[in-house]
Amino acid sequence: MKKQKKSGLMNIYSYKFAMPAIIIYTLMFLVPTILGVFTAFTEWNMRDLYNFTFNGLENFIRIFEDPNFLLAIGNTFLFAIVSTAIKVVIAVLLALALTQKLKTASLLRGIFYMPSILSGVVVGLIFTSFFKMDGMFDQILRLFGYSGDFIWLGDERTAMLCVIAIDIWKGAGFSMMIFIAGLQSISSDYYEAAALDGAKGVKKFFYVTMPLLMPSFTIVITSSLISGLKVFDSVFVLTGGGPGFATQVLATYVYKNFSAGFLGKSSAMSLVLTIIVCICTMGLNKYMRSKEVEA
Repeated sequence: MKKQKKSGLMNIYSYKFAMPAIIIYTLMFLVPTILGVFTAFTEWNMRDLYNFTFNGLENFIRIFEDPNFLLAIGNTFLFAIVSTAIKVVIAVLLALALTQKLKTASLLRGIFYMPSILSGVVVGLIFTSFFKMDGMFDQILRLFGYSGDFIWLGDERTAMLCVIAIDIWKGAGFSMMIFIAGLQSISSDYYEAAALDGAKGVKKFFYVTMPLLMPSFTIVITSSLISGLKVFDSVFVLTGGGPGFATQVLATYVYKNFSAGFLGKSSAMSLVLTIIVCICTMGLNKYMRSKEVEA
């Protein structure tokens, strides 16, 4: 009887403690998500804010007939894939270097990790001045004999490259720390066994390190791809999607349409972005999990 009474009290207390989190989650996530999905199927704009009509799939038909939306999808995938691929390569190389016996290993880890804790807006503002005409980047190039000023963020040929480079600079340190954790969890016994079999240098990496590091690759690639597909702050601060539509990604194009008052259309774009992120994440995660091996 006492046990049942105690169990009942514990259930009541557990619900009381969980209730604030449940309320916050519902108000901040579930309600906006449901409303966003609903408004994606309505004709709703700022000119007639208090009247909206259900229009089925019309918003989705419009956005996929919009060449700028399709361009934004292409730019989003370009940004996500290129930044993720280069970020992973740099992070692995840094992790391999900084797991060696170096006196300054801890200091270097902190230095390389530091950019990842900075706000995307702050990073964008810093590099806006860095890449402006006659800015620090031009000054550095002059030291190597380059003469002339170039608008790096204002030229269609270089704007996306600059934005991708900044994202890599910001995120490589975080990915490096995940790889370092993965490398440190690999037992030295595997390397000793590989050495007895004649494996050296690069062979050790591809036949021992890489298979055992696959869980870290799964985390890094998946998180980097999600971040790349949802990128907004750095692109918005650096270029605003310009010049023209050269760096316009899905998140910035959604914001542009929302700011223009097309609430239903922008909700439809947000829903498409969510579906793209979910499909890419689940597919990639399933594939990467299949490549993992048990240590």
